[in-house]
Amino acid sequence: MFKKILIANRGEIAVRIIKTCRELGIKTVGVYSKADKDTLHVNLADEAYYIGESRVSESYLNIERIIEVAKQAGAEAIHPGYGLLSENAEFANACGIAGITFIGPSPEVIQKMGNKIQARKLMVESGIPIVPGTRRPLKNSEEAVEVAREIGYPIMLKASAGGGGIGIEVIHNEDELKQKFTNNQKRSENFFASGEMYLEKYIINPRHIEVQILADKYGNTIHLWERDCSTQRHHQKVLEEAPATCLSSETRGKLVNTAIKAAKSLAYTNAGTIEFLVSESQEIFFLEMNTRLQVEHPITEEITGVDLVEEQIRIAIGQKLRHRQEDIQCDGHAIEVRIYAEDPVTFFPSPGTISNISFPQGENIRHELAIREGSIITPFYDPMIGKMIVKGADRQEAISSLKKALEEYVIEGIKTNIPTLMEISSHPKFDNGEITTNFLTTEFKSLLKSNGR
Repeated sequence: MFKKILIANRGEIAVRIIKTCRELGIKTVGVYSKADKDTLHVNLADEAYYIGESRVSESYLNIERIIEVAKQAGAEAIHPGYGLLSENAEFANACGIAGITFIGPSPEVIQKMGNKIQARKLMVESGIPIVPGTRRPLKNSEEAVEVAREIGYPIMLKASAGGGGIGIEVIHNEDELKQKFTNNQKRSENFFASGEMYLEKYIINPRHIEVQILADKYGNTIHLWERDCSTQRHHQKVLEEAPATCLSSETRGKLVNTAIKAAKSLAYTNAGTIEFLVSESQEIFFLEMNTRLQVEHPITEEITGVDLVEEQIRIAIGQKLRHRQEDIQCDGHAIEVRIYAEDPVTFFPSPGTISNISFPQGENIRHELAIREGSIITPFYDPMIGKMIVKGADRQEAISSLKKALEEYVIEGIKTNIPTLMEISSHPKFDNGEITTNFLTTEFKSLLKSNGR
């Protein structure tokens, strides 16, 4: 087992990784920016090193500095968490050159799946169904218009290097495509240093379902069932559930088997997630692969009893998978909500100091947090400040627990999206499981109006 791991991340995911490392007897090395010098992950790590100014480009994205600190601290491995450098092939490669184990897949696989156009091409070659669309970058808006005429509207305009909902637009006609192509291309260049764009057919009222997989270095690959991530705003997830209750047993079997087939075609290792769109008629289409731990990984842990961070570490050190497919049972239903420091009406970030905080407690309530009373929420990072996970014997019991927990959740000093989450969890369509990726788009105005906002 590794003796010391550097965590190349911040906030609640850094705290989450520290927890598992402690259970395994592994020393942890934290890194922090100027803005994060007094944060919880810094205090909990066995060692912590300053890596730069507050902006991520000067700290958490500074590959050279992070590798330097890992060497200085004597870390044998680096866990990237999610976001930041977690899907950066250059970073994974730099770890290998430095003789440090990157806890994740190979740089080559990260590179392949990080480019959405290349990923689509590879999946087609492996016999995996994809959403109809382009398989090479579009040169300009004129070419996009020509391709869109063949595909038919509505379509999705996407950034090949995109993520987190950035660089995605639903386009309904030719004029809209001409107007938005250049703007989205420039935005993609700013966020991802790549202006490559492509088009996909827009699937009306789909579910966003993803499959968690684990794969070792000996060719063993298993799935840990699926998660329903359809409750999202601007293509960014807000609430996730496991398992997905909308699937027939036939579709579920096809989904998980397709995910394993996709992973095996890449000779994938470590934890990964294959994301799909599932149509109203239960057709499945490959969407993308995330070559890292997901934000929503705790709900899979809750229904399977498998610590995904521990499995990542064991795979990285060269151990075989400890679980066979038949060992992975699905027990109960789990729901995760993402707690954001944002105005629940405008959705603008809400930086400030947390003056009071009180978390709901219970046997089936789990918190993933890196905040406490007095914590300063800065404008430099993603506004997600934590997650709450509830579990029930079935979906209705989980929803009931979620509603009660949200009512008891108190954060003062900043605005949060907790009122929004309360509205979502109380909505009849959510209660009935009638959720598609359009749920918040079509229902949210009425949700706000119902509270007189």
